[in-house]
Amino acid sequence: MKISSLIVAAGSGERFGSQVPKQYLSLGGRMVVEHSINAFRSHAEIADICLVVSPKHTEYFSKIDIPHVMGGATRSESVLAGVQALKSQGADYVLIHDAARPFISHPVIDSVVDALKSGKKGVIPVVACVDTIKTGGEAVTGTVDRATLNRVQTPQGFHIETLLAAYDQCNTTYTDDAQALEAMGVEVGMVVGCEDTFKITTKDDYKRAQQMVEKIRVGQGFDVHQLIDGDGVILGGVKIPCNMMLKGHSDADVVLHALVDAMLGAMGKGDIGQHFSPSDERWKGADSTMFVKQAMTWMEEGGFLLQNADITIICEAPKIGPHRDAIHAQIAKLLKLAPQDVNIKATTTEKLGFTGRGEGIAAQAVVCMRG
Repeated sequence: MKISSLIVAAGSGERFGSQVPKQYLSLGGRMVVEHSINAFRSHAEIADICLVVSPKHTEYFSKIDIPHVMGGATRSESVLAGVQALKSQGADYVLIHDAARPFISHPVIDSVVDALKSGKKGVIPVVACVDTIKTGGEAVTGTVDRATLNRVQTPQGFHIETLLAAYDQCNTTYTDDAQALEAMGVEVGMVVGCEDTFKITTKDDYKRAQQMVEKIRVGQGFDVHQLIDGDGVILGGVKIPCNMMLKGHSDADVVLHALVDAMLGAMGKGDIGQHFSPSDERWKGADSTMFVKQAMTWMEEGGFLLQNADITIICEAPKIGPHRDAIHAQIAKLLKLAPQDVNIKATTTEKLGFTGRGEGIAAQAVVCMRG
């Protein structure tokens, strides 16, 4: 019993309204269709996979390492081309899946496969209608009993010979392949689908899919610099006049250094020393705001979205309170965040340790990103 998967990706997605066909849009670092490919590729029951594509989409599907066939003018023609190709390769059963349903799960595939193994010639995953269904246009004309209604999903599983016979006999365009078997009088089984296996049809669907693949990423940073005689310390991009300064290769802004380390940590990009080495003459006396700006560039290039930053400054002197608002405003500006998404705290170590003795200043930072 050889079971193959056919992923239908030949549609133009006109309702979606994008220059890039929706099945090839980026979703969590890979194309929408690649999520489905990976689900079937990693399933033990699936012998091989075929992708049905449009000749208009060569620039997209050529990047995917998987066998493909060209689709037709309609969905039914595309499916038929793919099924015939799989039959020629010895497939007994086929699971037909919409490329724009990226979140197909192994349990749903299991259910479809099990139903085919039990003798079903066709089986579809469905989810119950939980909303009240009304008929009508501008006004309600009736209410439908939702207890008998189901929303159909994919993958739909079929005995290949039966499906080909149904298409040969009916020769009609369908919105799903089960209709061909229904028209021929073949019983189609139903298994429980999953709400997550929704089809990306609109921009709102795509936004929902993006939210599902986004990760919450947290980074933390810590830095220390020694205090020496000077004319002021720079903290969070703000110079605080006093009889001290922080010792360092750059401007020794301990707050921004901790912040950059936190940002790099959330992105998985190492630490500040790897990118802005204290032995590199380019950074001698450098304004640390440039380190933050570079981290912001890397963040935006990587598709990350900064959510908030929480920073703690640890020192006995200088007093942070009178300068807290200025530091807060500067960091919010650098991070392009709303004021409420940046928090600045100051504390002491109750005269204990190097900060308690006034030998240095420490800072801790925590950031949260999505992406």
